[in-house]
Amino acid sequence: MRHNLQVLLAAALLSGIPAGAQSSVPEISFDSAADPLKFPANIHLGEAAGVATNSKGDVFVYTRTGHPTISFGTARPFAHGGSRLFQFDKAGKFVREIGQDSYGFLVAQQVRIDPQDNIWVVDQMSSMVMKFDTNGQIQLLLGRKSESERLPAAAPPAFGGGPGGRGPGANAAPAGQAAPPAAGRGGRGGGLPGAGQQSDVFQRPTDVAWDAAGNIYVADGYGNARVAKFDKNGKFVKSWGSRGTENGLFSTVHGIAIDAQGNVYVGDSGNKRIQVFDGDGTFKTQILNVGNPAALCITSGPHQFLYSSNSNPPENIDVDGEIYKMELSGKIVGKFGKAGKLPKEFGTVNAISCRGDNELYVGELGNWRVQKLTLHP
Repeated sequence: MRHNLQVLLAAALLSGIPAGAQSSVPEISFDSAADPLKFPANIHLGEAAGVATNSKGDVFVYTRTGHPTISFGTARPFAHGGSRLFQFDKAGKFVREIGQDSYGFLVAQQVRIDPQDNIWVVDQMSSMVMKFDTNGQIQLLLGRKSESERLPAAAPPAFGGGPGGRGPGANAAPAGQAAPPAAGRGGRGGGLPGAGQQSDVFQRPTDVAWDAAGNIYVADGYGNARVAKFDKNGKFVKSWGSRGTENGLFSTVHGIAIDAQGNVYVGDSGNKRIQVFDGDGTFKTQILNVGNPAALCITSGPHQFLYSSNSNPPENIDVDGEIYKMELSGKIVGKFGKAGKLPKEFGTVNAISCRGDNELYVGELGNWRVQKLTLHP
């Protein structure tokens, strides 16, 4: 038995395939509607950071349409604007904009719809998770937007403001030095790197999910490296994870999804794996060989499937890009798509909505679009 295992490992190394990887992943055929949403003439889609559907089939898109603006000239530079939330009916007809000019809409990261059809928005720059009811009214806020933004010092002027002067640039930081992090951000609890504060103070959160009891799980995220759990009323329960490569630690907590048994699937994209935990954060297993799992989605039917995007990095739009369909055990059913700009190709997938087993909406940062996919199993 030991000899056979050694032979298998040696063969895997010689072939360049990681031990345990599936040598041949079936290709799933599919169709794409590359323009499923009809925008009014005066509204344009930017980076499609989040896409989700409700029980009626309505589609919600949280998009980086515009740029966050920082107003300064006072002691507290203030950030506002930059992202918008749109709703469409199941035929793709524009219905409304929700939360226009909202205080927390800065850099769109994700939108999710809970089982009661409430709308949850995750914003990366404001470090907030916002719950809207079906009427578009705020019901719950998690996190807190920074009271002010720390700006880099101005560069010295070409003339004047020399050594010891009081002109612009007199207090400038050395060239190439980054500005200190903004006050009020998460991850300043003094513990392990990326563990964050044991509260709802986030640092660039990325996703949100719920279990059957209504407990809320926030992927936190880019700045921190943890999962934060809250009860259904938003009271902090616990968090787990910090920065690292061992089981239970994360590099980048990008996507999160929860199955019918309450298991928590976390896309640890920096470590190129999906980690699986119970609802209390106890590590159960990990899923490898699916590339960079940026966007996760679990279907809601009696036989649940897990979808995970191997999202190509924004600095290289010609690699990877495929989406995997898996059993919850991690067994790969198949894959589809590749990096590119054409229909049925993907550019930095950041969101997948999969209420049906074989009908998906995919939000792309790189291609500024949402595709509606129909898979042929």
